[in-house]
Amino acid sequence: MFSHWKHGWHWPEDDEQMRERGRKAKARAKRKFKHLMNEGGSWRRPKYNIPVNVIERETEYEVMVHAVTYPKENIKVSVVDDMLYISGTREPEEDRPNFVLQEYPIKSFERSFELSHKVDKDNISAKFVDGILVVIVPKTEAAQKPEVNIDIQ
Repeated sequence: MFSHWKHGWHWPEDDEQMRERGRKAKARAKRKFKHLMNEGGSWRRPKYNIPVNVIERETEYEVMVHAVTYPKENIKVSVVDDMLYISGTREPEEDRPNFVLQEYPIKSFERSFELSHKVDKDNISAKFVDGILVVIVPKTEAAQKPEVNIDIQ
């Protein structure tokens, strides 16, 4: 690890100084990324890896969440302030499968989307079709106005 001192770079004076800097950096990372750690203090896989497609249409946004294997009863869609939250849970067949490759969560997922003033938060709807959660987020009247071209003189 290098440290900047006046006009040049120099090595820390001794191993203990280097270990102390490492401890401080680790403590800063733990504070900053605490939400990504499990109860034992080790890093956990983020739950944000359920595939999502968002399509913009003239009058609405369509959010499609690939939630295959998640029962409809265990999926929650909510709006809090200006955030759309989508989450789901399920009981896996095995508690700790021996994955060779894992691309989607087996127990739970969470997704969140910031909503702008262009959407009608009171009329958001959702349906579950063939393992895909489809959330319709309508646009406000003002957001649906067509583009106006301005002539340049």
